Amino acid sequence: MKRNSLLIVLCFLAILPSYAQDSAKVAKREAIKSHLKQHYKPYGFVRNYFTFDSRESMSGTGDLYNYQPRDENWNQTEAEAAVSGVPREDLNAVSTFRFLSLTTRVGLNIVGYKWRGTEFGGKIEADFYAGLSTKVVAKYDAFTGTHNVGGVAQLRLRQAYLTLGWDSLPINHNKDYARVDLLIGQAWHPMAADLCDVISLNSGAPFGPFSRTPMVKLDARLGKYVTLTVAGLWQMQYQSTGPNTQSAEYIMYAKTPEAYLGLSFHDKGFLMRVGADVLSICPRNQGTVLADDAITQVVVKVKDRITTVSPFLYLQYKKGDFSIKAKSIFAEAGEHMNLNGGYGVKAMNADGSWEYTPLRTSSSWLSIVYGGKVGKQEDKHSQKLQGILFAGYIENLGTKEALYDGNNDGHPDELFTPRPNHMNRMWRLSPTLLYTVGKFQVGLEYEITSVHYGKAGTNDLHGLAKTGLHWVTNHRVQLMTKYNF
Repeated sequence: MKRNSLLIVLCFLAILPSYAQDSAKVAKREAIKSHLKQHYKPYGFVRNYFTFDSRESMSGTGDLYNYQPRDENWNQTEAEAAVSGVPREDLNAVSTFRFLSLTTRVGLNIVGYKWRGTEFGGKIEADFYAGLSTKVVAKYDAFTGTHNVGGVAQLRLRQAYLTLGWDSLPINHNKDYARVDLLIGQAWHPMAADLCDVISLNSGAPFGPFSRTPMVKLDARLGKYVTLTVAGLWQMQYQSTGPNTQSAEYIMYAKTPEAYLGLSFHDKGFLMRVGADVLSICPRNQGTVLADDAITQVVVKVKDRITTVSPFLYLQYKKGDFSIKAKSIFAEAGEHMNLNGGYGVKAMNADGSWEYTPLRTSSSWLSIVYGGKVGKQEDKHSQKLQGILFAGYIENLGTKEALYDGNNDGHPDELFTPRPNHMNRMWRLSPTLLYTVGKFQVGLEYEITSVHYGKAGTNDLHGLAKTGLHWVTNHRVQLMTKYNF
């Protein structure tokens, strides 16, 4: 009996270390799971668009990111049609259809780290981008160009930044407190952060700024109602235009970060932001001068520069199931924020340098949302039906100063814009129905966009096309399905 008891005790002592090791492994796994759950928050969605357009349009990302309808492109003049006997046709008046899941997205928020009063965080976000093949649009018209419509989707970086935060900083003789947040990395441009409520991929662009860009941004919440924002920004995906088309080289040679200064006022459901963006770029670093023989052109270094200022105002009010947002921006050369813009040459100097003047545009939008819960909500998946109305308007105000006319023909020699420069104004109206069941959403949107074009190549010395005026309209119908996770 004593021998059996001794054997049982020895066996227990033998398996005890193994049991302790297993318990330690389980505890370690649980600790890791708890740490990941507490500090790492993955998110994303699978999204599909089914899109019909009534005519060819300027667009990107598989033709989902819609800018504006292309101008008329007639195959022949009325006189030529009368002689040829062939019907006169607008080659851009062609309808299209597509459906894609390009904009599926994944992201990771990093939160909850703190050291001696400093909070640390970060974000990494990516989605898929347009394909590789190229479609030629209206080959008879040099103004239309090409755009990507298919191929293999590519994963691209949207946002990647770290944050540092300091809370409960005393101000105003310790009667009030401030919070300061510092962001370093790629994120939404401060002027583009407040987006309208549409399901379209363009998020209301080009009627409002749209840009994610490298930056160092500081937000200082000064008491209960006011936040000051200061940022230095660079260019990556969204770039200024110039002699070498759109490129980040213009800000690189300027060696001057884009600057932003803004104030926010917030109280309950009301929010107002005012701010201004300052950009200084160098369109060229080389020019040419005429040698003493009055024939030979010699390449020389130049220090061309253009500096622009773009102020904006944003208003927002939310209460219950109702919200209204509005944004207006007066942009000088705002193409780096996906606005319609650019600049031109106002003088060509003997030392090879050029002087510039910006195209100015007024861009505004308004979005209204109303909707709440549907039915009795008897199951765990909440239901919501929302009605959305978006309206946008753009006015081309021309260049700030007269453009250079070396040929004395009444038309500018150099005008740099990423989109047709003979557009005078544009408007868009977009009603939407959005139905949400738990994490699933389905939306139906009708978008009508109309552009007032002048005759291409007839711009006056302020960059405005005032002859051959006509409206061109595109009707887009879009169905979206989305599952959030």
